[in-house]
Amino acid sequence: MTAASSAALPAGPAAANNRARGAKRVLPGFNITLGYTLLYLSLIVLIPLSSLVFKTFTLTWEQFWVAVTSPRVLASYRLTFGASLFAAIVNAFFGLLIAWVLVRYKFPGKKLVDALVDLPFALPTAVAGISLTALLAGNGWIGQYLEPLGIKLAFNPAGVVIALIFIGLPFVVRTVQPVLEDTEKELEEAATSLGATRLQTFTKVIFPSIAPALLTGFAMAFARAVGEYGSVIFIAGNMPMVSEITPLIIIGKLEQYDYAGATAVAVVMLVISFILLLIINGLQAWQRRTTGAN
Repeated sequence: MTAASSAALPAGPAAANNRARGAKRVLPGFNITLGYTLLYLSLIVLIPLSSLVFKTFTLTWEQFWVAVTSPRVLASYRLTFGASLFAAIVNAFFGLLIAWVLVRYKFPGKKLVDALVDLPFALPTAVAGISLTALLAGNGWIGQYLEPLGIKLAFNPAGVVIALIFIGLPFVVRTVQPVLEDTEKELEEAATSLGATRLQTFTKVIFPSIAPALLTGFAMAFARAVGEYGSVIFIAGNMPMVSEITPLIIIGKLEQYDYAGATAVAVVMLVISFILLLIINGLQAWQRRTTGAN
């Protein structure tokens, strides 16, 4: 038996066990890193969220129900979740369009446009709200021309939607953009050579590959919009039953030292947001299975 052939043979049961253990243990010190991860998530996420639930337990069921179903609170739910959903849908469409332009085309000032996409990330939300108000109010640069036409965008629900679109757009663009960059253009060329139209190529080849990323960006934009406060309070007008968002309701209860009532409303928002994100994640998993099957 030659040295090469003997080297190719397995080294025995001990080596096989070592290889099996190495295959299972991806990271060195797995037990320590896993324990640290769970501890960190508990301190940062689970414990703060559980404190909301425990504080709500100080209320009776009747008190809890009154706190979370008063007409003013219900109106804030409709505005907060409705405006967040609408803003996320708008961002999903235009975010995909912007990502497509940044990836597929070259034009003067492209780097500047790409940098401007990240501006809502870096800009303090209060500054964003003041800037939008200065533009869209009745005496603003744009609002002064729109209000005489009967178009009022500030100090009403429309202003809330505009603010949420502004702060949520980067989430969609930055989620879809790298996926578009990684898509195989050979597949598009093959579809075109087989006689597919541009619309068919997009709907049958490109869109299935970017749909999970688009849903992820939609979910991130929606979640960001639900909890937004700083940019909205300046442009919303904060009129009860009209343009008052749920985070403002929570802040108002805290200022009145109604901590249990504030946590009760916060728990409702947490549960609704969690359910919606579960639905979106389920759609993402379904989309990935469908794409993989095809």
